[in-house]
Amino acid sequence: MQIPGPLIDVDWLAEHLTAPWLRIVDFRWYLDGRSGRAAYASGHLPGAVFVDLEEVSGARPNAGRHPLPEPEQFARAMRAAGVNRDTTVVVYDDQGGMVAARLWWMLRYFGHDAVAVLDGGLQAWRGELSTEPVAPTPGDFVVGQPRHWMQLDYEAVRTLPPGTVLLDARAPERYRGEVEPIDPRAGHIPGARNAYCRDNLDGDLRFKAAPELRERFARLGVEAGAEVVAYCGSGVSACHDLLALELAGLPGARLYVGSWSDWSARPDAPVATGAEPS
Repeated sequence: MQIPGPLIDVDWLAEHLTAPWLRIVDFRWYLDGRSGRAAYASGHLPGAVFVDLEEVSGARPNAGRHPLPEPEQFARAMRAAGVNRDTTVVVYDDQGGMVAARLWWMLRYFGHDAVAVLDGGLQAWRGELSTEPVAPTPGDFVVGQPRHWMQLDYEAVRTLPPGTVLLDARAPERYRGEVEPIDPRAGHIPGARNAYCRDNLDGDLRFKAAPELRERFARLGVEAGAEVVAYCGSGVSACHDLLALELAGLPGARLYVGSWSDWSARPDAPVATGAEPS
């Protein structure tokens, strides 16, 4: 089934809710330690399965809090969620896609392009929620060759060529170094510009229109054809910026997977504070 784009609305989902080729994934996760699984149990979209961010994160040392999983680990999680090779996946959360965008990005990284984020997430759904757990028949999902060009590691970010636009998706106070709730040091990567992911959304937690997103990223120095790299705390909410860039007609940006959790843990990594990039 051809999906309208990387973002779909609740009307499209309601129309196709029971389609056999569709798998809805609840991907709720919270930085403050709340349980996404408990949130799912308290009410989720009809037919949705729960996938835990931690179960599709790797365990590589010196790679941040949410490294990419090994391909077979990811494939097992997707098969357990009932995802087949020809399944269209719709993923949602209750934070305007700030977590869901990571699974959208990972599925594409592993070669599965039939995936979209639900615009507005759980709050946009106008129908009844379900408290019945969904235990799907295991799927036949297989990973493709990882698209390594979509991501960078620490050394690659240290040696980014001049002209690359580095975007920090974290909240402004974390970018400025005023607070740091979880990672070893406060501040940002020198040269990075603050592109807080929440600013991609309107008051209803829906993505802003493409022209408005283009204007937002233009103010941050992103033009068509520019080399762009995004990071956040651990490579999750930065994917929200990557999705917003694509919606704005500015595809091709890459993810620093280890993000600030990797950078700030390295004693030799320079750190900047304040509102300016450097």
